[in-house]
This record gives sequence, C-alpha cells and structure tokens, in this order.
Amino acid sequence: MANIQSQIKRNKQNEKRRLRNRMARGTARGAVSKARAALAANAPESKEAVLKAISALDKAAEKGVIHKNNAARRKSRLMKKLASLKTA
Repeated sequence: MANIQSQIKRNKQNEKRRLRNRMARGTARGAVSKARAALAANAPESKEAVLKAISALDKAAEKGVIHKNNAARRKSRLMKKLASLKTA
C-alpha cells in the first residue's frame, strides 16, 4: 500500500474510474448480447435491440472506455446481421 499522499489519491481516482468504465463496458456488452440473441431468434423487436446496442456502444466509445473503431466494428456487424434478416 502506498504511503505517499499523491499516490493514495491517485489510487482512489483509479478505482473510481475503473468502476465507471466497468459499468459502461458491461452495459454495452449486455446490450450487444441481447441484440445478438434477438437477431438469432428472428424476434420482431430485434431492430430496437440493435439500436439500443448501438447507443450503448457509442456512449462507451465517447467516454473512452472502448476504442471508437472497436465500437464501429461491432455496430457494423450488428447492422449487417439485421440487414441480412430483412432480405431473407
């Protein structure tokens, strides 16, 4: 354990940020998995689930929790699956 005051403060800040990042990342992961499940089941609410997942990914990328290209790649894959369901 650190006994330097600035390092103690830094540890507290890091812990707060870690928990905030976990929350944003977990929300995005949950939304993406729900969207994938809806797409796999060909559910009628799959479009809404995909839009919620895209929103969660955008928020996580905006906060810097995940990289913007990572969010874009995941959004692209979800939209691709959604489009393939519409044509089929």
